[in-house]
Amino acid sequence: MTDPTAEVSTGTTEHLDLAVTGMTCAACAARIEKKLNRLEGVTATVNYATEKASVAFDPGVVAPTQLVDTIASIGYGALLPTPPTGAAASDPDALTPAEAASATHLADLRQRVLISAVLTAPVLAMSMIPALQFESWQWLALTLTAPVAVWGAWPFHQAAFKNLRHGATTMDTLVSLGVIAAFGWSLWALFIGDAGRPGMTMDMSLWPWADSDGHASMPGMEVVEHDEIYLEVAATLVTFLLAGRYAEARARGRAGSALRALLRLGAKDASVLRGGVETRIPIEQLLVGEEFVVRPGEKIATDGVVVDGASAVDASMVTGESVPVEVGVDSPVTGGTVNVGGRLVVRATRVGGDTVLASMARLVEEAQSGKAPVQRLADRVSAVFVPVVIALSIATLVAWLVIDGDVTNAFTAAVAVLIVACPCALGLATPTALLVGTGRGAQLGIVIKGPEILEATRQVDTVVLDKTGTVTTGHMELTDVVVRNGSALTDDEALVLVAAVEDGSEHPVGRAIVAAARDRGLTLPTVTGFVNHAGRGVEGAVDGRAVLVGRPSFLAAQGLSAELPADLAARRDAAEAAGRTVVAAAWDGAIQVLVGVADRPKATSADAIARFVGLGLRPVLLTGDNLATARAVAAEVGIAEDSVIAEVLPADKVAVVRDLQASGAVVAMIGDGVNDAAALAQADLGIAMGTGTDAAIEASDLTIVSGDLRSAADAIRLSRRTLATIKGNLFWAFAYNVAALPLAAFGLLNPVIAGAAMAMSSVFVVTNSLRLRRFRAA
Repeated sequence: MTDPTAEVSTGTTEHLDLAVTGMTCAACAARIEKKLNRLEGVTATVNYATEKASVAFDPGVVAPTQLVDTIASIGYGALLPTPPTGAAASDPDALTPAEAASATHLADLRQRVLISAVLTAPVLAMSMIPALQFESWQWLALTLTAPVAVWGAWPFHQAAFKNLRHGATTMDTLVSLGVIAAFGWSLWALFIGDAGRPGMTMDMSLWPWADSDGHASMPGMEVVEHDEIYLEVAATLVTFLLAGRYAEARARGRAGSALRALLRLGAKDASVLRGGVETRIPIEQLLVGEEFVVRPGEKIATDGVVVDGASAVDASMVTGESVPVEVGVDSPVTGGTVNVGGRLVVRATRVGGDTVLASMARLVEEAQSGKAPVQRLADRVSAVFVPVVIALSIATLVAWLVIDGDVTNAFTAAVAVLIVACPCALGLATPTALLVGTGRGAQLGIVIKGPEILEATRQVDTVVLDKTGTVTTGHMELTDVVVRNGSALTDDEALVLVAAVEDGSEHPVGRAIVAAARDRGLTLPTVTGFVNHAGRGVEGAVDGRAVLVGRPSFLAAQGLSAELPADLAARRDAAEAAGRTVVAAAWDGAIQVLVGVADRPKATSADAIARFVGLGLRPVLLTGDNLATARAVAAEVGIAEDSVIAEVLPADKVAVVRDLQASGAVVAMIGDGVNDAAALAQADLGIAMGTGTDAAIEASDLTIVSGDLRSAADAIRLSRRTLATIKGNLFWAFAYNVAALPLAAFGLLNPVIAGAAMAMSSVFVVTNSLRLRRFRAA
């Protein structure tokens, strides 16, 4: 019988990002991820570096609180996302609950590091310098070490115990075992053995001034046989590891600073015009369609269009471009940018989560929460590494006892194995580099959608560029109106007929024709029976005439002759040779007029093409324009003539990309229009210009917010640099463990040095990733 209270799947999926607390290594993240993925209808990814769980779940089967409870059941904490309220909502520096938890954790670590260091310093000094070893000094060392081994190491002990209750092991298990072993052995030696008797001095066999028998080589030094104590190992190990964890936590905070800065770029309020009265309101109350005032020095509250005024806008924090952009009436503006010139009145077109800034932040955060393919190997290794190390430590202890018979040597080697093998660096290698790389990209106006994109940038060898709006400005202007000889119509009269039909089209050529007609003060008549033939042309009835506008091939398909009169053919050839786009218009059964428009290359396009070539990429120009026009543009920007693919319909752009892939090329596609979306999705790497359409941006892997083609080359460079950093981190993390474990097992690595080396390996990986913050656009 079915339980009537059971939750039923809704067939929908919701996404939630949980802030996770209590994680101390990649093994913790792997445990939480595994536990969440066991829930029905849940797919989760847990990122140790960002301390977040990215969860997709069926709300009919699993409630958000159940996700939190599941994480809590294995000894960790989780916080549901909660928007700031009250005063915090308008305070750009207000901390979210997750940020507050991280700040508290960092403060606690700092306190433990400082106090542990103060207590450890005299213990280490007395242990290493015989001249400081007064009678019964070992009892003072015990007094100073006890708080460090218990209170200082409490985060390690607590985490190890929580995991032990659930039959799991993590890095904390290794640390806790090492500290307990060193401190416990010392207690036994002091209270039960003979290490506590007066006159005891350290066995100096571990230090460089000892002779081959472990006796002091310093004048006046004398060694008394005793049971060895490891108080300095316990204290120093805890202090080093706490210091390493504190440095790591601070560095992780710096790594995420770019995203936090991006999230806080937006304005907090706006001066909205309601009933002709200017009123200051919180940004949350601003509605689409409302007009608001932006004075010099103020942030633009949200995405919109200028309806009054002219100014310069500093968009550097969004686009990465340092030069202010001039704007006027009908110019689009982006929320979060700064008005540096005159007064503007802007009509809001997007608010809240639909704005460019919010979309950027969302995409960057999703990328940082994901996992690159190279990270999954590290996760699998980390998940089994700890139990393997514990087994290796026990094997080392047994082997030394069997071979050497010296309990002290066996214990020292076993503890060193436990400490040196902690896989912290392995778990941090990928996510920290990803965190910094994507954050730096956001600062430069480059949005990397996901970590798997990094692999694609390394393999790309061909970059396909849409012409209009990508290589060229995308703002076409009318250059020619040529009426056939013998026509009774003037240029303006012919232009009215063509523009009237094109008024229903969104194609750039059509928009240029319409804009030119209106600039001339011409009135466009009403069109009936309008039909848009995507990528070919348009047709409609104007003042009783059936007007067709498009390529000659399109007109031929409609039953007209594709052959142009000699006078029109000559003018067409001359215009196309000059790089202009020419369309024909026909009525009364014949081609009557040619209209030429020009779209000039962007000033930065030639430099961008040179950068692609410098990266080892072959640039290919792809366009629906005629071959002569396409070749003229290609020659101007530095693309080879045999790398021009012209007269391609929108639906065929995907086929072109597929053909290149079939020939063995790994293709990056760069575009900005709706007709580029399918090709962007088909390409191995899709790059959308942020000045283009939402459809193109959604279909892409990388988004260039500024629309500057040079930034596409920078995006590929940054992605490759980030991937190289990840691989370098993984190499050193693996190399560290591969090199250090045998040294520790063979007794060649003191536990104190092992602890310092382990802590430094994690700090090295994080600081190496932080070098990506210095990445500069070329």
